[in-house]
Amino acid sequence: MTMDSSVKEKWAKCLNLIRDNIGEDKFKVWFTAAEPLSYENGHMVLQVPSAYYADLYDRQFRSILRLSLEKAFGCRVTMDYAYNVIGDDISSRVKVQSPELSKSVQNPIVRQTENAPVEHRGQNFDSQLNPALNFENYCVGKSNEVAYTIAEHIANHPEKREFNPYFLYGAVGVGKTHLIQAIGLRIKEKNPNARVLFMTMRQFQNMYQHVAMDPKGDIPQFINWFQSMDCILFDDLQEMTGAKTAATLFPIFNHLHQHNKKLIFTCDRPPMELDGLTDRLIDRFKWGITEPLPAPDLELRKKILHSKAARGGLDLSDQIIDLIAESCTGSVRELEGIVIGLQLRCINANQPLSVEMAREVISHTVKTPVRKSVNFDMIVENTAEYFNLNPDNLFSKSRLRDIADARQIVMYLCSKHTDLSTPAIGAKLKREHSTVIYGIKAVRDRISCSKETAAAVAAIEKILLR
Repeated sequence: MTMDSSVKEKWAKCLNLIRDNIGEDKFKVWFTAAEPLSYENGHMVLQVPSAYYADLYDRQFRSILRLSLEKAFGCRVTMDYAYNVIGDDISSRVKVQSPELSKSVQNPIVRQTENAPVEHRGQNFDSQLNPALNFENYCVGKSNEVAYTIAEHIANHPEKREFNPYFLYGAVGVGKTHLIQAIGLRIKEKNPNARVLFMTMRQFQNMYQHVAMDPKGDIPQFINWFQSMDCILFDDLQEMTGAKTAATLFPIFNHLHQHNKKLIFTCDRPPMELDGLTDRLIDRFKWGITEPLPAPDLELRKKILHSKAARGGLDLSDQIIDLIAESCTGSVRELEGIVIGLQLRCINANQPLSVEMAREVISHTVKTPVRKSVNFDMIVENTAEYFNLNPDNLFSKSRLRDIADARQIVMYLCSKHTDLSTPAIGAKLKREHSTVIYGIKAVRDRISCSKETAAAVAAIEKILLR
């Protein structure tokens, strides 16, 4: 609707009040581009250049904006923001309801106007997804079952709010990239118009630095483009460096999460162990779920080898499969490297595979020595020593906090580094099966949000595996 002159005069008064409070310099940067689109019955729609401005107004200028509006208009003013998600075309304008300035809005949403063409959202856009990295090609076993189940649930039900963000961490080569790419492919399969983007954190950082160093670079527009996504898959978060990159990621994260757009991250460690993350960004990860992706266990390694060999037309005997699986305890990439090496030797030698040939390939592929065997007694002894406890304390009925926490870490380490089932772990610790399951989950949760717990577990593991 067209505003009358009195509204324009009141808005000008509001701007003068804001200028007096924040100073001329800040005012010129952040408020000269804002203008009201409509005002009716105490409700204003304010046009801003991008989602970044809307987010900044709610974070940094919320109080001064609210008070200035009330003083200028003589009543409480609720507000929505309007901005262009893509380009400058007014047809792509969206309206964002402000949760901070409006009492009536409980669940903020983003919605395109009726004039916004659907095809506009999907044109000239490369998701950077690899079709081969799908759920069908992903081998599932005991060690990665939970991570896989969560991933598949997200992919099949992107409209649901649970598990957002999904933070997946694990060592190099355990299948993190494959799993999150599978999420993106499934979402695109279900909705071809969905704006899904896979990107390494290094790519994101390079893009940001390029825009920031360009005299004509537009950071708000850069942020705005990422905020237009329906799902972003960020790979290798540990590669993010610099406070400015983290500060740029924050409004993107906030906007997408607020509007139930999917955020998926991979990393080589839990959020609490990342030095480059701000506390407020770490806190945001607690809104979703953080799940470890361990190295594949023996049975899963065998399953992966059978799958890789079949796809490569390679006939591997059970003896060779067992040899490779028992020798290569690291990553999926090592297993793939061994299969490729065997394929090449078959071609070059023009002879069937042998155990000797497999041993040769293993010796050239597996760069790290086979991890020493870890057993229950070692875990108990080293955990007790780390916490300065008597090992007998861990088997007692004591519920003292220090003893209970150490006992749960023993449960977690046993589930991760031994073949013991949860009932077997419980029997050794004289605890119920359900208690062990709870203890393992409790440690996983604490690792993601407590630097102290993460450091303790890492230190004990270092001793166990050295």
